[in-house]
Amino acid sequence: MPPKKRRLSSDDGAKPSSSDGQEESSTHVKLEDVSDPFNRFLHSINQSRFDVAPSVAEFKFEKSRIRILTKHDRNTEVKGPVLYWMARDGRVEDNWALLYAQKLALKFEVPLIVSYCLVPVFLDASIRGFRFLFAGLQEVEKDLRSRNIQFHLLYGEPPEVLPDFVKKNGIGAVVCDFAPLRVPMKWATEVSKRLPSHVPLCQVDAHNVVPCWVASDKLEYAARTIRPKIINKLKQFLTHFPPIIVHPHESEVKCEYVNWEDADSFLECDRTVEEVTWLKPGATSAFETLFGFLEKRIKRYVQNQGGPLGELSNMSPFFHFGQIAPQRAILEANKYRSKHKEAVERFVEEALVRRELADNFCFYNPHYDSLEGAPNWAQETLRIHAKDKREHVYTRDQFEKAKTHDILWNACQRQLLREGKLHGYMRMYWAKKILEWSKSPEEALSIAIYLNDRWELDGRDPNGFVGCMWSIGGIHDQGWKERPIFGKLRWMSGDNLRKKFKVESYIAKYSR
Repeated sequence: MPPKKRRLSSDDGAKPSSSDGQEESSTHVKLEDVSDPFNRFLHSINQSRFDVAPSVAEFKFEKSRIRILTKHDRNTEVKGPVLYWMARDGRVEDNWALLYAQKLALKFEVPLIVSYCLVPVFLDASIRGFRFLFAGLQEVEKDLRSRNIQFHLLYGEPPEVLPDFVKKNGIGAVVCDFAPLRVPMKWATEVSKRLPSHVPLCQVDAHNVVPCWVASDKLEYAARTIRPKIINKLKQFLTHFPPIIVHPHESEVKCEYVNWEDADSFLECDRTVEEVTWLKPGATSAFETLFGFLEKRIKRYVQNQGGPLGELSNMSPFFHFGQIAPQRAILEANKYRSKHKEAVERFVEEALVRRELADNFCFYNPHYDSLEGAPNWAQETLRIHAKDKREHVYTRDQFEKAKTHDILWNACQRQLLREGKLHGYMRMYWAKKILEWSKSPEEALSIAIYLNDRWELDGRDPNGFVGCMWSIGGIHDQGWKERPIFGKLRWMSGDNLRKKFKVESYIAKYSR
């Protein structure tokens, strides 16, 4: 029997079956298990979802979160399973893209399927990043199956494999998430052109609280220019999420469990970069990390903010791989505002304004990873000082192996090699010194991006590109006192860092 004909819209939907799926939620905790504080935390979050709506079918979805990338409109009929092409946002709950896909599938009474396209190489990602990704996706696969939603791992670039999957399995509509970087943007465009003419491709920004194209329609100059635009839209967008329920419509598409060893063998990435052991990947670990930060560490977040040995949230790897929604982290952090107002405000500033400013930069600036994307004043001052004498000049290999004359910089690089992370302030110093000790600004930016993408858990991310471009290209900053090499770019020194925190303790920790 063909599905009922209804319009492709975002504010109404079919009622799900009598099962609301609450028992199956990955964060649901039975009442007798809530004696543990972390379990109570999860139970409260899960309950908040069902307090919003029994399912996304009864939830008024914010239409501006959605862009239709194909030549379809909201009156388009969906005559087959709905496919969510997961990419940037590797989680089940609190995922606006998956929620919209389920809303469509419930409305048209069709199955819901999720796919992930695995590429053998992505920028300078190493096995460190891919293994973190895989652990999260294994959790996603298990969680989806418990909700009667298939998960398919497709091997190859999305434009090559996704349209064929759509045709072979009679998919009626595709929903994808949003990433502002050049490669995923190109993939989305090419997929939209290769889908069958009757299949719409809908893109949902599931990563940002305020969708990137809604927050601003232009390249923003700095945090101070985008901040009021975001803050003014929070009432509309900083809402709680409805739940992902057990899907009531069975799929006839053949689906086997993913062989993750085969997936690992498919990769052609650098395998010399060791995995990290200090942080476990996946949604469960993301919630544990968030809970630990809010309960135990946030009270010391402000006073130690200037130093890398202080209290950190450690949420950036989870944000990068989409294993927890930044919106969820902000919602939960706001509950602690009365106790730790300054710390919560700083966390929200970084997780909301600074992070979404980075997406804005990469979305609206096609040269986000090149000095062509720097402001004119920065390009000019770097050009004038390009031939200034450098006291020290190092190769990329010397930088990577932490073989400079500066023991503080070497400690930064060793932390990066060992832990896959750098405190934000240290990453600024680290990149500034690469500019100071490279043959040219262009080479410095290339080295900084390469090292960041290869070793950082949250590399290959708008935040990483913006961090390098702020340090070396002067974006989101202003002109300062003119100096050799830097020109009018902001300069940083180890002596100034010593005034902010115990540098010698940091050096000792990463001395070898």
